[in-house]
Amino acid sequence: MVCHVRIYGVINLAWDHNSYYQPRLLRALPAQCERVLDVGCGKGEFAIRLAGRAARVDAVDRSAEMIEAARRVVPANVTCLQGDVAEMTLPAGAYDAITSISALHHLSLPIVLPRLAQALRPGGILVGVSHHRLELPRDLPFEAVRVLANISRRGALCALPAVGPSMPIMNPVLTIREVRRQAERALPGATVRRLVLWRYELRWRKPER
Repeated sequence: MVCHVRIYGVINLAWDHNSYYQPRLLRALPAQCERVLDVGCGKGEFAIRLAGRAARVDAVDRSAEMIEAARRVVPANVTCLQGDVAEMTLPAGAYDAITSISALHHLSLPIVLPRLAQALRPGGILVGVSHHRLELPRDLPFEAVRVLANISRRGALCALPAVGPSMPIMNPVLTIREVRRQAERALPGATVRRLVLWRYELRWRKPER
């Protein structure tokens, strides 16, 4: 039996990949939001950018260490909350947007996605980038060229020193086809797109009343 779950410290390379997708998520959001939820905020890097687009940002992470680090750097309009979105109380219809970078694969999509949908206001958008498990040999043609193109950047980033606490990482369990099936069942009309470096984007807009 193959165990897909493994927790380990992350190096700067993973953080750089996360940062790479921040502009993509920002482009998906309205120019100005009243309130945004960031799921799996880590050390608060993306929450800082969201704070420039929203009057209020709620940044959530399960890790006490990550929340402590985030609280040291975020601006006053960001509230950092330690908790699990699968269990914590989320205000109904409160958020113009919900974002997530490299966190959805830590969570049970059939449980979490309906909860996030309930927390969105009508017309609000959910957009997240996370990891999927390779489905071999099906995924090899998609990934081979992308990995080769990334080698030079990988070498440079690995030489950089790590800063602050390392983010916990869990190896993804779901293939992109499994992610797509679960997302479509939980959020009719959701789209799941393949991205580079074993990532996918999940995007869904809550219907207007």
